[in-house]
Amino acid sequence: MYNILLVEDDSTLAMGIEYSLKNEGYNVNLANTVDSGKELIDEQDYDLIILDITLPDGSGYDICKYVRQSNETPIIFLTALDEEVNVVMGLDIGADDYITKPFRIRELLSRIRAVLRRYSSRSNKKSSSGTLKSGYITVILMENKVYIGENEVFLTPSEYKLLLLLMQNHNNVLSRSVILEKLWDIEGDFIDDNTLSVYIKRLREKIEKDSSSPVYIKTVRGVGYKWDKEVGGK
Repeated sequence: MYNILLVEDDSTLAMGIEYSLKNEGYNVNLANTVDSGKELIDEQDYDLIILDITLPDGSGYDICKYVRQSNETPIIFLTALDEEVNVVMGLDIGADDYITKPFRIRELLSRIRAVLRRYSSRSNKKSSSGTLKSGYITVILMENKVYIGENEVFLTPSEYKLLLLLMQNHNNVLSRSVILEKLWDIEGDFIDDNTLSVYIKRLREKIEKDSSSPVYIKTVRGVGYKWDKEVGGK
């Protein structure tokens, strides 16, 4: 049974989410401030943390940074702030996904299942051997590590999965709908199309020498994206 921490200061919303999650078989702990959230994180391990961004004594970003100092527990942001700068900030400090309020509880449950599957899948793949190499980019599958030349680049689990998806399909143009479905393992109608654009932008900034003129991840206008370099492996 998965343990989930929900940090949300709207008590009505928090109770509704807690009720729905418990009905799905999850164990749920609630906190309504940054400090109380950190205390619970210090007291026990969680399989997933759901964070509101705006809290009485700070920000969900503060908790995300606190968690990322020591572990890779998956994190989903709940936010009324859907501007790209806020989405990018959340992803950049280590969040795995975000949901903009108001949302349907069915959407939240699907996102939770998808994030937990991604982490489980990534953990299982650590036993996989081999590498993928394309230009100056090398992916060591056994260790889930990515190198630009000799320097390791740190990707979130979603960025890592997106990179593998593109590299492993380097001969094909992948439509946005296919990428959304495979990246989040849920129906595309749950995903704000802007989310994929943000992930593509962040991944380009981490792996391309010039993200404004990418040579690896090419946009195919009106269709989707393509990995535009040959990929080898062993």
